[in-house]
Amino acid sequence: MNIAVIGGGSWGTALGQLLAGKGYSVHLLVRRAEQAEEMAATRQNSRYLPGFTLAPTLSATADAAHALCGAALVVLATPAQEMGMALQQLRPHIAPDACLVCASKGIEVATLRPMREVVLEVLPGRGYAALSGPSFAREVMEEKPTAVALGCADEALGRSLCGVFSTAYFRTYWNEDVKGVELGGAFKNVIAIAAGIIDGMEAGTNSRAALITRGLAEIMRLGAALGANPATFMGLSCAGDLILTCTGALSRNRQVGLALGRGENLADFVKGLHMVAEGVKTTEAVCALGKKHGVELPIAFAMHRVMYAGLSPGNAIEELMGRALREE
Repeated sequence: MNIAVIGGGSWGTALGQLLAGKGYSVHLLVRRAEQAEEMAATRQNSRYLPGFTLAPTLSATADAAHALCGAALVVLATPAQEMGMALQQLRPHIAPDACLVCASKGIEVATLRPMREVVLEVLPGRGYAALSGPSFAREVMEEKPTAVALGCADEALGRSLCGVFSTAYFRTYWNEDVKGVELGGAFKNVIAIAAGIIDGMEAGTNSRAALITRGLAEIMRLGAALGANPATFMGLSCAGDLILTCTGALSRNRQVGLALGRGENLADFVKGLHMVAEGVKTTEAVCALGKKHGVELPIAFAMHRVMYAGLSPGNAIEELMGRALREE
């Protein structure tokens, strides 16, 4: 089977490497011809995952027609806010019977749509699945044991795709609740930024544990309003990923929070990160969804004010701790 991975960042490269390691022919579609040429010459992705040798059956190219020609499976690993525009440009090259697996975690800010709706509006009629869970790209490249969820409404397709992605070190669980899988994977990034603030301010592990727990409650409330299965949020795509991104040193969203907690400027830090921290934009989308559906999201709303309205992290904590007492 020929596979195309759209997106030459760390996660796209890691998934391409995983699939190529199973013997599939994988084309990694990158933005710039210079990046493709460098990867071909050095057999590394030095910008995003330096130090790892790419599998022989993984090739990088900036030529969309070449990357997508004959691809039965297309893995989508571009930033969530760019997904719709990217697919509009690539649509002529994607086969009408190709299966799509989205590995991006976010909500389109302009429309408040999950990735499934964004993707299938541009590429209707194709099989679709969402891959999400606690999975740092570097650790996948290192072949450290990892388990994720694959959301797919079609059980036969979902179980088949689990077989495609699973290896001795990468275990994939099928979940029919695509809506819950995608929401959990997106919203947890907002809470991860908040967790980074806690650590950046040295507010303690008690507060971080409380934040993760109450953050999960907010995700579940919004999920219920959107019609997701509550059980999904206790699984890998939400609770598992939430724990990882709130505590792991490799989390870009936590790094954003660390910078905010230390008093750094958000725009300057994000500009210097050179990689996308999806939680920054997802905070806008989540808060808009909360207001639209009348869902109480105190942590998310506080994070929005910290990032976009000048509220200091210290005052945000004071406000959250000073809210009226209530039943858990």
